This record gives sequence, C-alpha cells and structure tokens, in this order.
Amino acid sequence: MSAWRETPTLTGRHVTLRPLTPQDAPALAAAAADGDLTGLFFTNASGLTDPDAFVAAALKERDFGRALPFVVVTPDARVVGMTRFMRMHEAHRRVEIGGTFYARSVQRTGVNTEAKLLLLTHAFDVLGCNAVQIRTDWFNKASQAAIERLGAKRDGVLRSHQVMNGRVRDIVVYSIIASEWPGVRTNIEFLLRRPR
Repeated sequence: MSAWRETPTLTGRHVTLRPLTPQDAPALAAAAADGDLTGLFFTNASGLTDPDAFVAAALKERDFGRALPFVVVTPDARVVGMTRFMRMHEAHRRVEIGGTFYARSVQRTGVNTEAKLLLLTHAFDVLGCNAVQIRTDWFNKASQAAIERLGAKRDGVLRSHQVMNGRVRDIVVYSIIASEWPGVRTNIEFLLRRPR
C-alpha cells in the first residue's frame, strides 16, 4: 500500500502517533473533557460532543484517501489528543496538518512540538512533500502562536472560508515548503531540547 494511503505509527520521546480506530472515541472524549475543549467554539474538538460521529467522520476521510488520522498517546499509554494529515494531494505533493487538539494537561509541554516534528518528518522525508500547510481559526490565537513558534510562515487569511457549528470562520493559513524544512527541523529540535 502507498505511504499516502497507510497511516503509520510515529514514535518519539514524548508522544506516539498511532492510527485512529473507532475504539478511540471514549478516550478522545475524555481528552477533550480535560480543559472543556468541546466548549471552545474555534477548535476542531468542539465536534467531540458526539465522539462516535467525530471519529467516524475522520475515518471516512481516511477511507476516501484524503486524510491519515492519528491518536496522540503519551509514554504512559494515555490518549491525550488527535491530529491528522488532511487535504492530501499526492500528485501535487501537498498535505495539511490539522484537526489537532490536545488535553489541557499536556498543552505547553513537548507533546505538540514533538508531534509536529514527527508529522513534518514523515511528510517531507517519507511522502516527499513540496509543501505542508497548517491552518487555524482566526480566533485561536494560542494555536497561531504555536504554529509560528515552529517556524511555519503565515501565507494569509481565507475570509469567510468555512461554516462550523453555524458560524462563518476566517482561517489563517501557514505553510512550510521543502526548501525550508531543514531549518524548521533544526528549530523544532532546538525547542525540544530547551527546558520549559
């Protein structure tokens, strides 16, 4: 099977990203409850009010070849969130990293930084991507700061781009291109070595 169709298991020191399964729905709901993430109107986790439907939708996108969804697991085997490759386009060698959320208890730790390193390494070094996008809601200022900290560059704002839960959203788009990847990797590895 093509690497573009098979969700790998990616392992680091702080996290393991493994393929999403239907059985992960309760653990993802528990992760979203840590910090009441379903109440944050500007996050993907707001869809976890119906965990089974949320997971089924992600797996449907996988089955269509448009996404590779991952569960984020800490070394103590605790499910603390979810992320995915999405809007995948093999012919153009592009993916987006998105649909990401983390339990409040692991935010501002090495979890997101290492998860992004694992995903970007797979995207550039295995899939051979020309570009990786990361998008976030205009109102999610914490997410924008985290994306910029990694070294992604802001491409712009897609205005009135999506409707989510009845609200028209503006989306902030960032990207990393292949020629920037070595520098971004060095930056992320540096961030992971720094004490918090």
